Amino acid sequence: MGRRRLAREIALQTLYVADVSRTPAEEAFAIVTRREGGEADAETLAFARDLALGALGRIEELDATIQARAENWAMNRMAAVDRNVLRLAAFELTSRPETPLGVVIDEAIEIVRKYSTEEATRFVNGVLDALKAVREEPKPKKAKAKKPAPPPEPEP
Repeated sequence: MGRRRLAREIALQTLYVADVSRTPAEEAFAIVTRREGGEADAETLAFARDLALGALGRIEELDATIQARAENWAMNRMAAVDRNVLRLAAFELTSRPETPLGVVIDEAIEIVRKYSTEEATRFVNGVLDALKAVREEPKPKKAKAKKPAPPPEPEP
């Protein structure tokens, strides 16, 4: 498993612990990294920490963003794993412009596939498709064709 994927999984687990047990963010991260951190290097743990604590610090804003796009689904009705994958992806979409949009979505789908159900994969993909409008990839600018210079005016 790649280091970034491992970091995202650690971040998801932190969000999950904080969500279901109402554990403070730092404590949730410490619990998860005591168990899962053994295979992660310092850089991976730093990335996981930034994602987890960043998302937990903006949870109300992220929930509002998700809720606005998850038609007919209240946040508290979503499975805890699915809800937290969406929070993590929404945080990365809004706070990490250097991570390509496709990478954020693909990683979220692979993680939900690992930790949830096939139906959840479709659900999360649909919500993330709506969330991508939060940060659309900049389109490459087309080179403008130069207009040829007008012919010189004839002399009288």
